[in-house]
Amino acid sequence: MFQLNGNPISIDSEQIVNGIRYPHLRDPALREQLGIVEVADPEQYDQRFYWSPTLPKLLDDRLEVKEDGTPLYVQVYNPATEEMEDTTEQVVTKGLKSQWTSQVKQTAGSMLAQTDWMVVRKAERNIDVPATVAAKRAAIVAECDRLEAAITGCADVEALIAVVGSQNWPQ
Repeated sequence: MFQLNGNPISIDSEQIVNGIRYPHLRDPALREQLGIVEVADPEQYDQRFYWSPTLPKLLDDRLEVKEDGTPLYVQVYNPATEEMEDTTEQVVTKGLKSQWTSQVKQTAGSMLAQTDWMVVRKAERNIDVPATVAAKRAAIVAECDRLEAAITGCADVEALIAVVGSQNWPQ
């Protein structure tokens, strides 16, 4: 990556530097003359799990509190008083475990939805669900259950990354 005065710059596209238009800045001598320096690319990290290369996101849900340590409650507008008022529901910041559990359930639900009509047909008209469909639905539910249990059991972000990478949904 190249920078000019601490700002990223493309050497392959047209640039205006100090009022002069350059079609490209591929010439190393020209870059040096203009003060364009090459710096290492920023460290890559998985933004689904980390805020920065060394700062993992929150793993477990957290009940939020005010600076003085008292619980922080969800607020709603009261039109009678024209003010915001606390409810009895405490503010919760969802952690990665909750987010990934929700994602796994959504994936399973989407996969099951494709054949839900067959289950309804069985309940309403007693027409059997084909064995292959029943087996696939059972495999989807089993994988969902496995992933939910594994996510719940994760002790750190690295373990969660391993579980998420082990998803094995039936085709």
